[in-house]
Amino acid sequence: MNKRPHDDSIAAHLERSGVNRRDFLAFCGKLAAVAPIGIAMSRLTPEAMAAELGAIRRPSVIWLYLQECTGCTETLIRTSEPDIADLLFNVISLDYHETLMAAAGKDAENALQAAMKANDGKFICVVEGAVPTKDDGRFLYVAGKKGTDLLHEVTSRSAAVVAIGSCASWGGVASAGSNPTGAVGINELVKNKPVINIPGCPPNPYTFLAVALQVAKTGKPPALDALGRPKFAYDRLIHDHCPRRPHFDAGRFAKTFGDEGHQQGWCLYRLGCKGPVTHSPCSTRHFNEIPDVWPIGIGHPCFGCTEKSIGYTLPLFSLAPINDAVPTAMYPPVETSRGVLQATATGTAGLVGGVLLGAGYVAARKFSNQPGDESVPGANDDDGKGAAS
Repeated sequence: MNKRPHDDSIAAHLERSGVNRRDFLAFCGKLAAVAPIGIAMSRLTPEAMAAELGAIRRPSVIWLYLQECTGCTETLIRTSEPDIADLLFNVISLDYHETLMAAAGKDAENALQAAMKANDGKFICVVEGAVPTKDDGRFLYVAGKKGTDLLHEVTSRSAAVVAIGSCASWGGVASAGSNPTGAVGINELVKNKPVINIPGCPPNPYTFLAVALQVAKTGKPPALDALGRPKFAYDRLIHDHCPRRPHFDAGRFAKTFGDEGHQQGWCLYRLGCKGPVTHSPCSTRHFNEIPDVWPIGIGHPCFGCTEKSIGYTLPLFSLAPINDAVPTAMYPPVETSRGVLQATATGTAGLVGGVLLGAGYVAARKFSNQPGDESVPGANDDDGKGAAS
């Protein structure tokens, strides 16, 4: 019997497809910078990683659409380098995808059934969009099936489920406000399969690809945090690696869009930036292979879309409720007692001039136990440089 296209290894498929080895090595270098796949693959050279990846059987992917805007798919195909998008779809076997497939109608439904039969218990089910639990056919109907029924049918036959984007992870924009459709994340309904949340609006495509190859190589998901997110991508706050962080530590904040501080790259916290409470790889892994292509990189505050309790929950320009204000490693630690921030040391400037900078400047109002007061010390300072004692 002839092999199906996704039965061979990644290396064999790339060779048969005429993919340039140099492009594949460059692709492996980008992937190695994102995450470990299997055992310590992130520490391999591009050549060694290419050999490891090349031996993996191409993972079969069945991609479902529920309540979504197609943004997560767009981030996969809107790369700045066309060869990268082409490589991505050569590394995985995308066997069903309503937007990208040529088939439609009955042919598309037949393709879904054929893909599930050919890879029963082995494929990765990727779900884009929230699922409406109040669905009686008004909100989501696909091929004569309610969204909840389609979800259960496909995920029950998968090896693992990837909830891609904030909507699939926990409801996202569809669940905001009164949530008339009863939109929830996939893991609220899928209990018999491992569900890996990759939140973001949109998420980084390399995070998804690293997860898919991890499952293909080891047969199990990567280590996950308490919210079901891959730790390799969501283990640090955006604030920890933000290029505007030095201005936060110095107490320099932009007050309005376009003011002098904003133009000079000052911290965007007072404009509603949620970076101090958002776990996401955005600040270190930018989009479209272009430096600074991410919200803060183009001068906009972080929205907090990767956090269930932040994005689509807190107003855009509200101050983030900082609970763990810690200065960078170059400073001595900040100690807290009974909820009040004690600045034992905030760098040389703090020791010499008595200036409460950075974390203390921003967190002091939060720790003052005055609910509803979003002001911060120095909020009316003309120079925006913080509060001096």
